[in-house]
Amino acid sequence: MEVTFPKRLVVPVVVLLGAAAGFFIYLMYVARMPSYLSDDPSACVNCHIMAPYYQSWQKSSHQAWATCNECHVPHDNVFRQYAFKAKDGLFHASVFTLRMEPQVLRPREESYGVIMENCIRCHTQLNTEFVKTGMLSYADTQKGMGKACWDCHREVPHGRLSNLAMSPNAIVPLPASPVPQWLKKIMQ
Repeated sequence: MEVTFPKRLVVPVVVLLGAAAGFFIYLMYVARMPSYLSDDPSACVNCHIMAPYYQSWQKSSHQAWATCNECHVPHDNVFRQYAFKAKDGLFHASVFTLRMEPQVLRPREESYGVIMENCIRCHTQLNTEFVKTGMLSYADTQKGMGKACWDCHREVPHGRLSNLAMSPNAIVPLPASPVPQWLKKIMQ
């Protein structure tokens, strides 16, 4: 038995698929999705609520040495790195789209382990005495063995900043307008 597609539906289906593809491409453009594939910290301020955190990092001692991804994304392999970025990004996008962002932003439980891994990864290279502090892994700190890095270094790298209202006028690079140039010309 052969299944055939009705010819009268070909044009409407093609138009609908084209409109859906066009909408998706425009959504990618407006959301600046390709910027999230980079390590550029200014990609983080595509979401305006990240502005205070970006500004505090920019004024920190870590600014010269580490980007947002250096601390907040795993570095053991490229697959885990991009899987984590995608999972975290989709979580953030859904929370911000639904306007459910909390006043005080904190890493998710999974992120704490990644941040701790990255503290150890960078600082073990810088200081061979680091291992003597008793910090084996974030999982060990949960069992009462040792401390998490931020237990002692609470203000690194974001300072005392702990909520969105603490620096409402943060100076950050403004993202380019999502309105395409050709549309701006038409609107003038």
